[in-house]
Amino acid sequence: MNLDVNTSTPHVSLTSRMLRRGPLEAVATTIIAAGVVMLMQPFSLTLYSWSFVVTLFGTVMFTIVSKVRE
Repeated sequence: MNLDVNTSTPHVSLTSRMLRRGPLEAVATTIIAAGVVMLMQPFSLTLYSWSFVVTLFGTVMFTIVSKVRE
């Protein structure tokens, strides 16, 4: 009779859990949304100036992350 509980669950490292498609796509989508909000706000010229770069970074990140494993 084997009572070893840990044999059925494999050890998954923290970096392996963080480098998954779901959470990274959520981060990329949030960055894209922040860039769009920065583009549409009427208060700060600095935020408006950086909005394209932020949106572009989020889009490139989303494109790269979509190739990562599930």
